Amino acid sequence: MPDRSSFQAFAGAALRFVAGGMFACHGAQKVLGVLHAQHSPAPWSQLWFGGLIELVCGALIAIGLFTRPAALLASGTMAVAYFQFHWKVQEPGALADLKFLPIINQGELAALYCFVFLVYAVSGAGGWSIDRRRTGGM
Repeated sequence: MPDRSSFQAFAGAALRFVAGGMFACHGAQKVLGVLHAQHSPAPWSQLWFGGLIELVCGALIAIGLFTRPAALLASGTMAVAYFQFHWKVQEPGALADLKFLPIINQGELAALYCFVFLVYAVSGAGGWSIDRRRTGGM
């Protein structure tokens, strides 16, 4: 029977691949205008740049290339998204009525991406990654 560490390595790689891939899909929606019926944000707008970060960093995280910097940028982008677009800290009463809770302001996905990518920014991509092959253990 395989040891526990091999299952952990596989699970970490699977989470990285799925989270990065899903993040890239969000970026593809915004930047490329695919995978949805909504209109895309105006080119060069803040939402468009956010989509570009999602697309590029998501793809890099998924394959495990330059994972630490890509995950740090992705994590920060989701923190901005949460505070600016979900919690809307500039609104009066933003601290009242539990508007800071992700379940209330529909920011669950932004908060979850923020912390998942923060883990990869700190810990790296793991063994099943291009980073590992490229640097011997980034």
